[in-house]
Amino acid sequence: MGSSLQRERQPNSERLRYSNHMFKSRIVLGVVLSVCAWSASLWAQAVDTIDPAMKARVDAIAAGVMEQRGVPSASLAVVEHGKLVYTHAYGRAHIDPDQPATPDMRYSIGSISKQFTAAAILLLQERGKLKVDDSVGEYVPGLTRGDEVTIREILSHTSGYQDYWPEDYLMKPMEQPTTAQEILDHWAKKPLDFDPGTQWQYSNTNYVIAGLIVEKVSGQKLMDFLQANIFRPLRMTSVWDSDEQKLTKADATPYIRYALGPLRPAPKEGRGWTYAAGELAMTAHDLALWDESLIAQSLLKPESYKEMFTEVNLKDGKGTDYGLGVFTRESHGHRIISHGGEVTGFVSDNEVLPDDGVAVAVFTNHMEGGASQIARLSARTIAGQNRTKDEEETLAVYRGLQKGELDRGKLAPNLDAYFDAQTVADFKNSLGSLGEPLTFRKTEESLRGGMTFRIFRLEYPTRTLGLSTYTYPDSKLEQFLVYPEQ
Repeated sequence: MGSSLQRERQPNSERLRYSNHMFKSRIVLGVVLSVCAWSASLWAQAVDTIDPAMKARVDAIAAGVMEQRGVPSASLAVVEHGKLVYTHAYGRAHIDPDQPATPDMRYSIGSISKQFTAAAILLLQERGKLKVDDSVGEYVPGLTRGDEVTIREILSHTSGYQDYWPEDYLMKPMEQPTTAQEILDHWAKKPLDFDPGTQWQYSNTNYVIAGLIVEKVSGQKLMDFLQANIFRPLRMTSVWDSDEQKLTKADATPYIRYALGPLRPAPKEGRGWTYAAGELAMTAHDLALWDESLIAQSLLKPESYKEMFTEVNLKDGKGTDYGLGVFTRESHGHRIISHGGEVTGFVSDNEVLPDDGVAVAVFTNHMEGGASQIARLSARTIAGQNRTKDEEETLAVYRGLQKGELDRGKLAPNLDAYFDAQTVADFKNSLGSLGEPLTFRKTEESLRGGMTFRIFRLEYPTRTLGLSTYTYPDSKLEQFLVYPEQ
């Protein structure tokens, strides 16, 4: 306060010189701080504390899938033991002019945005502002059967409201701006596709309703609520509302391909079309911070995470594989919370294995994406596999054949004769260079001809193999065939 009084007592000319000096100093200081913050932000996006051998496997998965699908670039973040351990970007974020992708570049995440809208609803429930079993009509009037449809049903896609954007391309009318209310007037005021709670059908319209509920109950714009209650607390500094404004030149450029033609810059949706259902863009690094919070259950209350992650059942008791804003399933002993996302020119996937402390977020700038394949294979590789006895025994034989080795004591006479010198050599020469499969799973088992028939699936970064066996009751192998899968 003292310096303020001193300024007031100075002559006008002195005050002017002092003000100009202070103004310039503030500009310089502001620029310095901005540059420092920008540099710190870039530095923070690059993380590499993962085990080198695991990093090599993850990089091989990304490179293989990208080559297979012709993806220009991918950005990836890995959480292991509940902590972010690796971020990396691959390929080209821009093809004209050519520019490599970097971890600090943002990508649109599409429908992964839905879990943030769902989390906003759950936060409001924690504060006593609403209940997920309230009817949507209490908050958004005029919707078809709004007094029957609940918030839980819109968050779980069991409401019956028709999807306004099921297509996988951008229609010409969607290049023009719209509003949330216009979307609801057209799609949420027509007859329901089914009675509430009787079917599961993915619908972006549900989340437009959810976004408006957040705004009405909180008194804030949806993005302002998310920033204050989720993004800032988790230090997700890169989040961008791509519904309001397209990404910058410093971010990844979205691409599409017509049939098998060359990559083309993707058109942009008009303002309003991705509101609450797919509007967010960010770095993979920052989505991984959200994944850390899901694993640690650090932002919401435990009962909110339970509601979010619990599969919603239909009225007839059938499961939906969907919770509130996320797919939820169990695979080979691993609980998986996941969601993909797609807006024009961007495809993303987020795989979280909360009990394993593992998560993988992958963004791509191409409609063919491959994001789900990269994320799924990487997550399974990092989490490891709990193999059955059948899988372990069959994999051991496979590994031996990759080296040209075979325990003939395990073979019945017909298979022993089948594996002559030429056959063993072909197995070694064609399979040895593939190395250890990323996944090895039994997918089928049945009885036939007095034997047990089994089919196994082997996944590599660039190919998938099938393996079939026949086994006698005494454990002798009658068949052991390996073949490419489509």
